[in-house]
Amino acid sequence: MLDEIHINDYKGKRLHFIGIGGCSMNGLAMILKAKGYRITGSDKSRSSYTDRLIENNIPVAIGHDAKNVDGADIVIYTAAVPKDNVEMLRAKELGIPTIERANLLGQMTNQYETVIGVSGCHGKTTITSMLALILSEAKKDPTVHIGGEVPFLNGGIKIGKSEIFLTEACEYVESFLKLHPTIEVVNNIDDDHLDYYKDIEQIYNAFKKFVNLLPKEALLVGCIDDPRVKKLVDGASCNTISYGLSGGDYTAKEITYDENGNATFMLCVNGENVQKIILHIPGEHNIINALASLAVAHYLGVSYKDIAGALSIYRLTKRRYEYYGTVDGVKIYHDYAHHPSEIIATLKAADKQPHKKIYCIFQCYLYSRAKTLLNKYASSFDLADEVIIPDIYPGREKDPGDIHAKDIVEAIKKHGEACVYIQSFEDIRDYLKSKWQPGDIVITMGAGDVDQQTYKLLK
Repeated sequence: MLDEIHINDYKGKRLHFIGIGGCSMNGLAMILKAKGYRITGSDKSRSSYTDRLIENNIPVAIGHDAKNVDGADIVIYTAAVPKDNVEMLRAKELGIPTIERANLLGQMTNQYETVIGVSGCHGKTTITSMLALILSEAKKDPTVHIGGEVPFLNGGIKIGKSEIFLTEACEYVESFLKLHPTIEVVNNIDDDHLDYYKDIEQIYNAFKKFVNLLPKEALLVGCIDDPRVKKLVDGASCNTISYGLSGGDYTAKEITYDENGNATFMLCVNGENVQKIILHIPGEHNIINALASLAVAHYLGVSYKDIAGALSIYRLTKRRYEYYGTVDGVKIYHDYAHHPSEIIATLKAADKQPHKKIYCIFQCYLYSRAKTLLNKYASSFDLADEVIIPDIYPGREKDPGDIHAKDIVEAIKKHGEACVYIQSFEDIRDYLKSKWQPGDIVITMGAGDVDQQTYKLLK
Protein backbone atom coordinates (compact mmCIF):
# COMPACT_ATOMS: atom_id res chain seq x y z
CA MET A 1 0.00 0.00 0.00
CA LEU A 2 2.85 2.38 0.91
CA ASP A 3 4.37 2.21 -2.55
CA GLU A 4 1.02 3.23 -4.06
CA ILE A 5 0.93 6.48 -2.07
CA HIS A 6 2.94 9.27 -3.65
CA ILE A 7 3.16 12.87 -2.59
CA ASN A 8 2.79 14.07 -6.20
CA ASP A 9 -0.81 12.87 -6.16
CA TYR A 10 -1.70 15.31 -3.38
CA LYS A 11 -0.56 18.61 -4.91
CA GLY A 12 -2.76 21.42 -3.61
CA LYS A 13 -4.26 19.17 -0.93
CA ARG A 14 -3.87 19.22 2.82
CA LEU A 15 -0.91 17.41 4.37
CA HIS A 16 -0.96 17.02 8.16
CA PHE A 17 2.39 16.49 9.92
CA ILE A 18 2.38 14.69 13.29
CA GLY A 19 5.50 15.92 15.08
CA ILE A 20 5.91 18.87 12.75
CA GLY A 21 8.34 20.55 15.14
CA GLY A 22 10.97 17.87 14.53
CA CYS A 23 14.28 19.01 13.04
CA SER A 24 13.58 17.24 9.75
CA MET A 25 9.78 17.45 9.66
CA ASN A 26 9.56 21.23 9.88
CA GLY A 27 11.90 21.59 6.91
CA LEU A 28 9.92 19.16 4.78
CA ALA A 29 6.72 21.02 5.68
CA MET A 30 8.23 24.36 4.59
CA ILE A 31 9.53 22.95 1.30
CA LEU A 32 6.18 21.35 0.45
CA LYS A 33 4.29 24.52 1.32
CA ALA A 34 6.48 26.38 -1.19
CA LYS A 35 5.59 23.74 -3.77
CA GLY A 36 1.87 24.40 -3.42
CA TYR A 37 0.68 21.98 -0.75
CA ARG A 38 -1.56 23.02 2.13
CA ILE A 39 0.20 22.18 5.39
CA THR A 40 -1.00 21.74 8.96
CA GLY A 41 0.77 20.09 11.85
CA SER A 42 0.89 19.27 15.51
CA ASP A 43 3.57 18.69 18.11
CA LYS A 44 3.65 17.88 21.80
CA SER A 45 5.39 21.14 22.71
CA ARG A 46 6.24 24.57 21.39
CA SER A 47 9.73 25.26 20.03
CA SER A 48 11.63 27.66 17.79
CA TYR A 49 10.70 25.38 14.91
CA THR A 50 6.96 25.56 15.61
CA ASP A 51 7.20 29.33 16.06
CA ARG A 52 8.89 29.68 12.67
CA LEU A 53 6.24 27.50 11.01
CA ILE A 54 3.48 29.67 12.44
CA GLU A 55 5.32 32.80 11.26
CA ASN A 56 5.20 31.24 7.78
CA ASN A 57 1.43 30.80 8.00
CA ILE A 58 1.49 27.08 8.70
CA PRO A 59 -1.09 26.24 11.41
CA VAL A 60 0.47 24.24 14.25
CA ALA A 61 -1.50 22.71 17.12
CA ILE A 62 0.47 22.32 20.34
CA GLY A 63 -0.58 19.01 21.85
CA HIS A 64 -1.84 15.92 20.04
CA ASP A 65 -5.60 15.65 19.55
CA ALA A 66 -7.61 13.38 17.27
CA LYS A 67 -9.50 16.33 15.82
CA ASN A 68 -6.25 17.78 14.44
CA VAL A 69 -6.37 15.14 11.70
CA ASP A 70 -9.97 15.76 10.63
CA GLY A 71 -10.11 17.04 7.05
CA ALA A 72 -6.54 16.05 6.15
CA ASP A 73 -5.94 14.34 2.80
CA ILE A 74 -2.75 12.61 3.92
CA VAL A 75 -0.81 12.30 7.18
CA ILE A 76 2.99 12.49 7.53
CA TYR A 77 4.59 10.98 10.64
CA THR A 78 8.04 10.13 11.98
CA ALA A 79 9.49 6.90 13.30
CA ALA A 80 9.38 8.49 16.76
CA VAL A 81 5.56 8.75 16.73
CA PRO A 82 4.09 5.77 18.63
CA LYS A 83 1.42 3.66 16.96
CA ASP A 84 -1.06 4.52 19.73
CA ASN A 85 -0.74 8.27 19.08
CA VAL A 86 -4.30 9.62 19.03
CA GLU A 87 -3.81 11.34 15.68
CA MET A 88 -2.39 8.21 14.09
CA LEU A 89 -5.36 6.23 15.41
CA ARG A 90 -7.76 8.85 14.05
CA ALA A 91 -6.12 8.75 10.62
CA LYS A 92 -6.52 4.97 10.56
CA GLU A 93 -10.14 5.27 11.68
CA LEU A 94 -10.94 7.74 8.88
CA GLY A 95 -8.96 5.81 6.27
CA ILE A 96 -6.56 8.71 5.67
CA PRO A 97 -3.36 7.50 3.95
CA THR A 98 -0.10 7.96 5.84
CA ILE A 99 3.55 8.33 4.81
CA GLU A 100 6.54 7.99 7.13
CA ARG A 101 8.99 10.92 7.03
CA ALA A 102 11.84 8.98 5.43
CA ASN A 103 9.61 7.76 2.61
CA LEU A 104 8.44 11.31 1.99
CA LEU A 105 12.01 12.60 1.82
CA GLY A 106 12.90 9.75 -0.54
CA GLN A 107 10.05 10.66 -2.88
CA MET A 108 11.14 14.30 -2.87
CA THR A 109 14.78 13.47 -3.69
CA ASN A 110 13.65 11.40 -6.66
CA GLN A 111 12.52 14.62 -8.36
CA TYR A 112 16.02 16.18 -8.63
CA GLU A 113 18.90 15.57 -11.02
CA THR A 114 21.68 15.87 -8.44
CA VAL A 115 20.96 14.55 -4.96
CA ILE A 116 23.68 14.86 -2.32
CA GLY A 117 23.17 12.68 0.74
CA VAL A 118 25.54 13.48 3.61
CA SER A 119 25.83 10.53 5.97
CA GLY A 120 27.86 9.41 8.96
CA CYS A 121 27.17 8.91 12.64
CA HIS A 122 28.84 12.26 13.39
CA GLY A 123 29.31 15.50 11.44
CA LYS A 124 26.30 15.31 9.08
CA THR A 125 24.79 18.65 10.02
CA THR A 126 28.10 20.53 9.85
CA ILE A 127 29.15 19.09 6.49
CA THR A 128 25.70 19.66 5.00
CA SER A 129 25.55 23.25 6.21
CA MET A 130 29.10 23.93 4.97
CA LEU A 131 28.12 22.62 1.54
CA ALA A 132 24.91 24.62 1.61
CA LEU A 133 26.87 27.83 2.18
CA ILE A 134 29.53 27.04 -0.43
CA LEU A 135 26.98 26.13 -3.13
CA SER A 136 24.79 29.12 -2.30
CA GLU A 137 27.73 31.54 -2.41
CA ALA A 138 28.71 30.00 -5.77
CA LYS A 139 25.20 30.68 -7.14
CA LYS A 140 24.44 26.97 -7.52
CA ASP A 141 21.07 27.66 -5.79
CA PRO A 142 20.46 24.23 -4.20
CA THR A 143 17.41 23.12 -2.28
CA VAL A 144 18.69 22.27 1.21
CA HIS A 145 17.27 20.11 3.99
CA ILE A 146 19.26 20.12 7.25
CA GLY A 147 18.34 18.64 10.62
CA GLY A 148 19.48 21.65 12.60
CA GLU A 149 19.28 25.42 12.88
CA VAL A 150 21.72 27.09 10.53
CA PRO A 151 22.29 30.84 11.09
CA PHE A 152 22.67 31.86 7.43
CA LEU A 153 19.51 29.90 6.50
CA ASN A 154 17.55 31.18 9.51
CA GLY A 155 16.51 27.58 10.03
CA GLY A 156 17.29 24.29 8.34
CA ILE A 157 16.05 24.71 4.78
CA LYS A 158 16.68 26.59 1.58
CA ILE A 159 14.29 26.39 -1.35
CA GLY A 160 16.38 26.66 -4.48
CA LYS A 161 15.57 26.70 -8.17
CA SER A 162 18.33 24.43 -9.47
CA GLU A 163 18.36 20.65 -9.92
CA ILE A 164 20.51 20.17 -6.79
CA PHE A 165 18.97 18.73 -3.62
CA LEU A 166 21.27 18.62 -0.58
CA THR A 167 20.18 16.71 2.51
CA GLU A 168 21.42 14.95 5.60
CA ALA A 169 21.14 11.18 5.19
CA CYS A 170 20.32 9.73 8.60
CA GLU A 171 21.17 6.12 9.42
CA TYR A 172 18.61 5.78 12.25
CA VAL A 173 16.17 2.94 11.43
CA GLU A 174 17.96 2.83 8.04
CA SER A 175 15.93 5.80 6.85
CA PHE A 176 18.69 6.87 4.43
CA LEU A 177 17.90 3.82 2.31
CA LYS A 178 14.76 5.64 1.12
CA LEU A 179 16.83 8.32 -0.64
CA HIS A 180 17.83 8.47 -4.31
CA PRO A 181 21.37 9.89 -4.10
CA THR A 182 23.73 10.64 -6.95
CA ILE A 183 26.48 11.84 -4.59
CA GLU A 184 27.05 10.37 -1.13
CA VAL A 185 29.30 11.48 1.68
CA VAL A 186 30.14 8.88 4.35
CA ASN A 187 32.01 10.65 7.13
CA ASN A 188 32.27 7.86 9.72
CA ILE A 189 30.57 4.69 10.99
CA ASP A 190 30.18 4.31 14.74
CA ASP A 191 28.21 2.31 17.30
CA ASP A 192 25.27 4.69 17.63
CA HIS A 193 21.51 3.99 17.70
CA LEU A 194 21.99 0.65 19.42
CA ASP A 195 18.34 0.79 20.45
CA TYR A 196 17.70 -0.14 16.79
CA TYR A 197 20.88 -1.83 15.56
CA LYS A 198 22.16 -5.04 17.10
CA ASP A 199 25.87 -4.20 16.81
CA ILE A 200 28.46 -2.28 14.82
CA GLU A 201 28.47 -4.92 12.08
CA GLN A 202 24.78 -4.34 11.43
CA ILE A 203 25.41 -0.58 11.32
CA TYR A 204 28.24 -1.12 8.80
CA ASN A 205 25.95 -3.27 6.66
CA ALA A 206 23.34 -0.49 6.65
CA PHE A 207 25.95 1.95 5.29
CA LYS A 208 27.03 -0.66 2.76
CA LYS A 209 23.43 -0.87 1.52
CA PHE A 210 23.36 2.93 1.38
CA VAL A 211 26.49 3.00 -0.80
CA ASN A 212 25.02 0.29 -3.02
CA LEU A 213 22.18 2.70 -3.88
CA LEU A 214 24.65 4.64 -6.04
CA PRO A 215 24.70 3.87 -9.78
CA LYS A 216 28.10 3.33 -11.44
CA GLU A 217 28.28 6.89 -12.79
CA ALA A 218 27.59 8.35 -9.32
CA LEU A 219 30.10 9.53 -6.68
CA LEU A 220 31.02 8.27 -3.22
CA VAL A 221 33.05 10.65 -1.02
CA GLY A 222 34.45 8.88 2.04
CA CYS A 223 36.68 9.62 5.02
CA ILE A 224 39.46 7.05 5.06
CA ASP A 225 40.47 7.96 8.62
CA ASP A 226 37.66 5.57 9.52
CA PRO A 227 38.67 1.98 8.58
CA ARG A 228 35.06 0.94 7.94
CA VAL A 229 34.51 3.87 5.58
CA LYS A 230 37.81 3.09 3.85
CA LYS A 231 36.54 -0.44 3.28
CA LEU A 232 33.41 0.97 1.63
CA VAL A 233 35.44 3.31 -0.57
CA ASP A 234 37.85 0.55 -1.61
CA GLY A 235 34.98 -1.76 -2.51
CA ALA A 236 32.69 0.74 -4.25
CA SER A 237 31.72 0.11 -7.87
CA CYS A 238 31.08 3.82 -8.54
CA ASN A 239 33.41 6.85 -8.74
CA THR A 240 35.12 7.66 -5.46
CA ILE A 241 36.94 10.52 -3.74
CA SER A 242 38.69 9.94 -0.42
CA TYR A 243 39.56 12.48 2.28
CA GLY A 244 41.02 12.55 5.77
CA LEU A 245 43.85 13.71 7.99
CA SER A 246 45.66 10.41 7.50
CA GLY A 247 45.71 10.85 3.73
CA GLY A 248 43.40 10.45 0.77
CA ASP A 249 42.69 12.50 -2.33
CA TYR A 250 41.88 15.51 -0.12
CA THR A 251 43.92 16.08 3.02
CA ALA A 252 45.17 18.92 5.23
CA LYS A 253 48.79 19.95 5.80
CA GLU A 254 50.51 22.69 7.84
CA ILE A 255 47.68 22.81 10.40
CA THR A 256 47.77 25.59 12.98
CA TYR A 257 45.22 26.75 15.57
CA ASP A 258 44.41 30.21 16.87
CA GLU A 259 43.57 31.12 20.48
CA ASN A 260 39.96 29.96 19.98
CA GLY A 261 40.99 26.57 18.63
CA ASN A 262 40.10 27.51 15.03
CA ALA A 263 42.23 25.86 12.36
CA THR A 264 44.13 27.18 9.37
CA PHE A 265 45.55 24.59 6.97
CA MET A 266 46.89 24.00 3.49
CA LEU A 267 44.52 21.96 1.33
CA CYS A 268 46.43 19.21 -0.40
CA VAL A 269 44.71 17.49 -3.35
CA ASN A 270 46.29 14.38 -4.86
CA GLY A 271 49.61 15.30 -3.33
CA GLU A 272 49.66 18.96 -4.43
CA ASN A 273 49.14 22.03 -2.23
CA VAL A 274 46.29 23.96 -3.82
CA GLN A 275 44.68 26.41 -1.37
CA LYS A 276 45.06 27.91 2.10
CA ILE A 277 41.89 27.34 4.14
CA ILE A 278 41.00 29.49 7.16
CA LEU A 279 38.23 28.22 9.45
CA HIS A 280 36.45 30.16 12.16
CA ILE A 281 35.14 27.04 13.86
CA PRO A 282 37.15 25.03 16.40
CA GLY A 283 38.54 21.53 16.43
CA GLU A 284 40.33 18.92 14.40
CA HIS A 285 37.02 17.21 13.57
CA ASN A 286 35.91 20.35 11.73
CA ILE A 287 38.98 20.17 9.47
CA ILE A 288 37.71 16.72 8.45
CA ASN A 289 34.20 18.12 7.93
CA ALA A 290 35.63 20.90 5.78
CA LEU A 291 37.57 18.40 3.63
CA ALA A 292 34.32 16.56 2.88
CA SER A 293 32.56 19.75 1.80
CA LEU A 294 35.59 20.84 -0.25
CA ALA A 295 35.64 17.57 -2.18
CA VAL A 296 31.95 17.67 -3.10
CA ALA A 297 31.89 21.38 -3.93
CA HIS A 298 34.88 21.17 -6.26
CA TYR A 299 33.39 18.11 -7.96
CA LEU A 300 30.32 20.27 -8.66
CA GLY A 301 32.46 22.94 -10.30
CA VAL A 302 33.22 25.43 -7.52
CA SER A 303 36.78 26.77 -7.55
CA TYR A 304 39.06 26.20 -4.57
CA LYS A 305 39.36 29.97 -4.14
CA ASP A 306 35.58 30.40 -3.93
CA ILE A 307 35.27 27.43 -1.57
CA ALA A 308 37.93 28.96 0.70
CA GLY A 309 36.03 32.26 0.68
CA ALA A 310 32.79 30.59 1.73
CA LEU A 311 34.45 28.51 4.46
CA SER A 312 36.10 31.63 5.87
CA ILE A 313 32.65 33.08 6.64
CA TYR A 314 31.10 29.80 7.79
CA ARG A 315 29.94 29.66 11.40
CA LEU A 316 28.71 26.60 13.24
CA THR A 317 25.03 25.67 13.36
CA LYS A 318 23.18 26.03 16.64
CA ARG A 319 24.12 23.48 19.28
CA ARG A 320 27.52 22.84 17.70
CA TYR A 321 30.08 24.26 20.14
CA GLU A 322 27.78 27.24 20.52
CA TYR A 323 28.99 30.10 22.70
CA TYR A 324 26.29 31.13 25.19
CA GLY A 325 28.05 33.83 27.18
CA THR A 326 30.56 34.63 29.90
CA VAL A 327 29.86 34.71 33.65
CA ASP A 328 32.50 35.62 36.24
CA GLY A 329 35.14 35.41 33.50
CA VAL A 330 34.05 31.85 32.66
CA LYS A 331 33.09 31.07 29.04
CA ILE A 332 30.02 28.86 28.65
CA TYR A 333 29.43 26.69 25.56
CA HIS A 334 26.95 24.06 24.49
CA ASP A 335 27.43 21.18 22.06
CA TYR A 336 25.00 18.57 20.76
CA ALA A 337 27.56 15.82 21.43
CA HIS A 338 25.82 12.73 22.80
CA HIS A 339 28.03 9.87 21.56
CA PRO A 340 31.47 9.15 23.10
CA SER A 341 33.26 9.96 19.81
CA GLU A 342 31.53 13.35 19.66
CA ILE A 343 32.32 14.08 23.31
CA ILE A 344 36.02 13.37 22.73
CA ALA A 345 36.10 15.56 19.60
CA THR A 346 34.39 18.48 21.36
CA LEU A 347 36.70 18.30 24.38
CA LYS A 348 39.73 18.19 22.05
CA ALA A 349 38.45 21.39 20.44
CA ALA A 350 37.99 23.04 23.84
CA ASP A 351 41.43 21.93 24.99
CA LYS A 352 43.02 23.90 22.14
CA GLN A 353 41.67 27.14 23.66
CA PRO A 354 43.60 28.89 26.43
CA HIS A 355 41.93 27.86 29.69
CA LYS A 356 42.47 26.99 33.32
CA LYS A 357 39.91 24.24 33.92
CA ILE A 358 37.28 22.60 31.73
CA TYR A 359 34.00 21.68 33.40
CA CYS A 360 31.81 19.36 31.33
CA ILE A 361 28.11 18.90 32.05
CA PHE A 362 26.86 15.81 30.21
CA GLN A 363 23.15 15.07 29.94
CA CYS A 364 22.92 11.53 28.56
CA TYR A 365 20.20 11.15 25.92
CA LEU A 366 18.15 7.90 26.12
CA TYR A 367 18.33 5.10 28.70
CA SER A 368 19.23 2.59 25.98
CA ARG A 369 22.23 4.69 24.96
CA ALA A 370 23.35 4.97 28.59
CA LYS A 371 23.32 1.16 28.91
CA THR A 372 24.92 0.24 25.59
CA LEU A 373 27.64 2.91 25.68
CA LEU A 374 28.33 3.02 29.43
CA ASN A 375 31.89 1.69 29.18
CA LYS A 376 32.74 4.07 26.34
CA TYR A 377 31.31 7.05 28.26
CA ALA A 378 33.66 6.13 31.11
CA SER A 379 36.73 6.90 28.98
CA SER A 380 35.36 9.87 27.01
CA PHE A 381 36.04 12.72 29.43
CA ASP A 382 39.82 12.56 29.87
CA LEU A 383 40.28 16.18 28.74
CA ALA A 384 37.74 17.55 31.23
CA ASP A 385 38.91 18.56 34.69
CA GLU A 386 35.53 17.72 36.18
CA VAL A 387 32.37 16.12 34.83
CA ILE A 388 28.87 16.81 36.13
CA ILE A 389 26.04 14.42 35.28
CA PRO A 390 22.34 15.38 35.68
CA ASP A 391 19.48 12.94 35.13
CA ILE A 392 19.23 10.99 31.88
CA TYR A 393 16.99 12.68 29.30
CA PRO A 394 14.37 10.07 28.31
CA GLY A 395 13.60 11.31 24.79
CA ARG A 396 11.34 8.75 23.09
CA GLU A 397 11.87 6.14 25.84
CA LYS A 398 10.33 5.24 29.18
CA ASP A 399 12.52 4.66 32.22
CA PRO A 400 13.27 0.91 32.36
CA GLY A 401 14.49 1.24 35.94
CA ASP A 402 17.79 -0.55 35.36
CA ILE A 403 20.06 2.40 34.51
CA HIS A 404 20.57 5.78 36.20
CA ALA A 405 22.80 8.81 35.75
CA LYS A 406 24.63 7.70 38.89
CA ASP A 407 25.80 4.60 37.01
CA ILE A 408 27.49 6.85 34.45
CA VAL A 409 29.10 8.82 37.29
CA GLU A 410 30.51 5.67 38.86
CA ALA A 411 31.87 4.44 35.52
CA ILE A 412 33.65 7.76 34.90
CA LYS A 413 35.05 7.84 38.44
CA LYS A 414 36.38 4.29 38.10
CA HIS A 415 38.23 5.47 35.01
CA GLY A 416 39.97 8.03 37.23
CA GLU A 417 38.08 11.24 36.36
CA ALA A 418 36.46 13.66 38.79
CA CYS A 419 32.71 13.29 38.36
CA VAL A 420 29.59 14.13 40.39
CA TYR A 421 25.85 13.60 40.03
CA ILE A 422 23.74 16.74 40.44
CA GLN A 423 20.09 16.39 39.51
CA SER A 424 18.97 19.91 38.61
CA PHE A 425 20.63 22.69 36.62
CA GLU A 426 19.81 25.19 39.35
CA ASP A 427 21.92 23.12 41.73
CA ILE A 428 24.59 22.67 39.04
CA ARG A 429 24.73 26.46 38.66
CA ASP A 430 25.23 26.94 42.41
CA TYR A 431 27.86 24.19 42.50
CA LEU A 432 29.84 25.73 39.64
CA LYS A 433 29.64 29.24 41.05
CA SER A 434 31.28 27.97 44.22
CA LYS A 435 34.19 26.49 42.25
CA TRP A 436 34.86 28.17 38.93
CA GLN A 437 37.50 30.83 38.37
CA PRO A 438 38.06 33.40 35.59
CA GLY A 439 39.62 31.64 32.63
CA ASP A 440 37.71 28.40 33.11
CA ILE A 441 35.49 26.89 30.40
CA VAL A 442 32.11 25.22 30.93
CA ILE A 443 30.71 22.97 28.20
CA THR A 444 27.26 21.43 28.39
CA MET A 445 26.66 18.42 26.15
CA GLY A 446 23.77 16.28 25.04
CA ALA A 447 20.90 15.90 22.59
CA GLY A 448 18.07 16.48 25.07
CA ASP A 449 16.93 19.79 26.53
CA VAL A 450 20.37 20.58 27.92
CA ASP A 451 20.70 23.48 25.46
CA GLN A 452 17.78 25.23 27.15
CA GLN A 453 18.97 24.23 30.61
CA THR A 454 22.34 25.85 29.85
CA TYR A 455 20.74 29.30 30.03
CA LYS A 456 20.24 28.74 33.76
CA LEU A 457 24.01 28.85 34.17
CA LEU A 458 24.02 32.41 32.88
CA LYS A 459 21.63 33.76 35.50
